[in-house]
Amino acid sequence: MSVQLAVKPKLQPKIAAAGGSYDLVIIGGGPAGLTAAIYAGRARLKTLIIEKMILGGQASTAFQIENYPGYPEGIAGHELAQKMADQANKLGLEVLWGNAIGLKQENTTKLWSVDIDDKTVKAKAVIIATGWENAKLGVPGEAKFRGRGVSYCATCDGAFYKDKNIIVVGGGNSAIEEALFLTRYAAKVSIVHRRDELRADKILGERARSHAKIYFFWHSIVEEIKGDKNVSEVVLKDLLSSKKLIIPVDGVFIYIGAQPNSGFLKAVVKLDEKGYVLTDDKLKTSAEGIFAAGDVRAKILRQIVTAAADGALAAESAREYIEKP
Repeated sequence: MSVQLAVKPKLQPKIAAAGGSYDLVIIGGGPAGLTAAIYAGRARLKTLIIEKMILGGQASTAFQIENYPGYPEGIAGHELAQKMADQANKLGLEVLWGNAIGLKQENTTKLWSVDIDDKTVKAKAVIIATGWENAKLGVPGEAKFRGRGVSYCATCDGAFYKDKNIIVVGGGNSAIEEALFLTRYAAKVSIVHRRDELRADKILGERARSHAKIYFFWHSIVEEIKGDKNVSEVVLKDLLSSKKLIIPVDGVFIYIGAQPNSGFLKAVVKLDEKGYVLTDDKLKTSAEGIFAAGDVRAKILRQIVTAAADGALAAESAREYIEKP
């Protein structure tokens, strides 16, 4: 049970052919990648975005974004992503749909070769903007019931749970924002958090605590997700008493953090202990001609606005590198 929200730009991007050569290749079409494409396009760099799913990335699945400058009343994630994509397309953006699986530099030309599934493109410089994906609980039943009661996207799947009982796992901004969104469908939303206070912004926590449909399991973790064809119950463990509770539920939405999409970069650039790409203040990585932007980069705040800022700076640094003698 999953509905993918697609960003459909008014101006359709040019679909690139395999084997082409570019000034700049941007791997990832989220806010960081799209902003980099806008700045690169304005610099008249021949630019390609490689994207495996949809333009806008994780941002396009957010129900409402309330902290992006210029939108005091908030804006839907897919709408903001569409605006970014349309702006990039006006500047002649090219897109190649696929999954980047390899990156290597040619010894003679110093060009970077990017392998995308069974295709290859070349570039003078590359910006890594691959973002992250939801971290998994790693408990029995999670993988088995994915799409049958286990979800990582409330905006995608919330409508399937009208008048149902669901659990949201996590205590950060994403967990609380999605729990609040799910109350428009579910009869009851229970938030499971391993601590006794939320990590989310205070204003979100206040909304959740005062909502009539939202309940809390503090100091608790999910130990198992159970069911037949679909999820029917979860086993919770109280971390203070070690007691276990069996809770009847129809759905489990998981928001416990993120894992960077950097697996294909391990032998290419330096990563931190969690797999995030290390950069300097100009967003240069340890490899000459490779830059990183957005949530895949090691930094203290991962928001759409910081991803966009990264994209602008990475594009400018890439331009300087490409144009230097």
